[in-house]
Amino acid sequence: MPPLPPSFVERISIQLGEEADAFFRSYEAPRSYGLRLNRLKLPPGHPSIRSLEERFGLTPVPWCGDGYFYEESQRPGRHVYHTAGLYYIQEPSAMIAAELLDPQPGDAVLDLAAAPGGKTTQIAAKLGGEGLLVANEIHPGRAKILAENVERLGIPNAVVTQSTPQELSKRFPETFDRVLLDAPCSGEGMFRKDPEAVREWSPEAVEACALRQREILPHAAAMLREGGTLVYSTCTFNTRENEETVACFLDRCPEFRLLREERMWPQLGQGEGHYAALLRKEGGPSAVERSGRHASIGPDRTASSRKDRTKSPEIAALQAYETFAEEWLPGFQLPVLGRPLLFGDALYWLPVMPGRFEGPETLRGLKVPRPGLHLGDLRAGGRFEPDHALAMAVPASAARNVADCAADSPEAAAYLRGETLPAPIGVKGWGIAAVDGFPLGWVKASDGQYKNRRPKGLRLV
Repeated sequence: MPPLPPSFVERISIQLGEEADAFFRSYEAPRSYGLRLNRLKLPPGHPSIRSLEERFGLTPVPWCGDGYFYEESQRPGRHVYHTAGLYYIQEPSAMIAAELLDPQPGDAVLDLAAAPGGKTTQIAAKLGGEGLLVANEIHPGRAKILAENVERLGIPNAVVTQSTPQELSKRFPETFDRVLLDAPCSGEGMFRKDPEAVREWSPEAVEACALRQREILPHAAAMLREGGTLVYSTCTFNTRENEETVACFLDRCPEFRLLREERMWPQLGQGEGHYAALLRKEGGPSAVERSGRHASIGPDRTASSRKDRTKSPEIAALQAYETFAEEWLPGFQLPVLGRPLLFGDALYWLPVMPGRFEGPETLRGLKVPRPGLHLGDLRAGGRFEPDHALAMAVPASAARNVADCAADSPEAAAYLRGETLPAPIGVKGWGIAAVDGFPLGWVKASDGQYKNRRPKGLRLV
């Protein structure tokens, strides 16, 4: 790690006083490593949890019931279970933000600065497939990574958007029950993990981040319903970006009340470091609404009549999917609150929230890398071909055909490389390739073989 900037050392020494020596000594120790179980695939009490704990030497993270520490030598991110979406590699202290947010099944939740997806996937697990999750990331490359993590963990009720906070606050006034803003920050909690973060740090960068955070927060507030909760978090230590930013926000938005603040420190064995504040919207207009910039959008969000819907291309595409699912996924049901959405030949199941987020009109004009669960694509003659995202979102037991392999088997490794697998004589058609019962992707059986349908871009080389 490069030497710490002198101005950073000076500030921390003043900020922590007698605790500063212990803080600086923590940089001589190995960094923290953590993972969080995906409750969509591993609900509490699942028998595979114990084997994961033993395999990777996991020890619990006290502030997150699904979180675990592990030693660097274990490398769980390289295991096939990671590919199957059983867990997400996440810095332990970063888990505190979604724990404070505490979303409940059926909530509408916004993760405003969501990439790469740690907090998004944590929120999704708490929603349990019910309700609505909008995960936003403005940078195209990072939005792509976010969408890939949503897919890998099998999240059925998430929409990934790529918009500015200003665009979203105009589009979604008082829409969400809970909002998380893990704000862009100076990254002081990244120093042990990323040497470049040390080189890029400066007092000027801290000030620039604080000004940006104070610009974003009112837009996050404007999208929260009265009585809803907002969590503001950073992975930095200075008070300028943390307590002072929250105090400035509360001055501008008196309808909010601070409920709780948490600081995670590396010298206390709490990971690399994080700050999180939990706030509640008690009532009254937000700062953005008072400024006159919080305008309603034009499109009518009311659902079309049943007569109109029966004529739509979306319904025809959905019927093609339903015919496929009836034959090859007889044990799977789509989330109840949703609508079919057709992007070209691609069919998605768009989650809806009655009265707030009701259909494609809601997203019109926004960049949306992932408008819900990608069910599949329509091919020539109306034939339906399932997408990889659908395989990752269903339990393997829901499929008519399953090619199940042990985690350490040659067959599992062969599937990830894109190779065929042996199929029982007489088995034909679509099926799920799985590892210890957890889906890895699609196969299609014919002539005693399961042909590999895992996307080429995801195959190991």
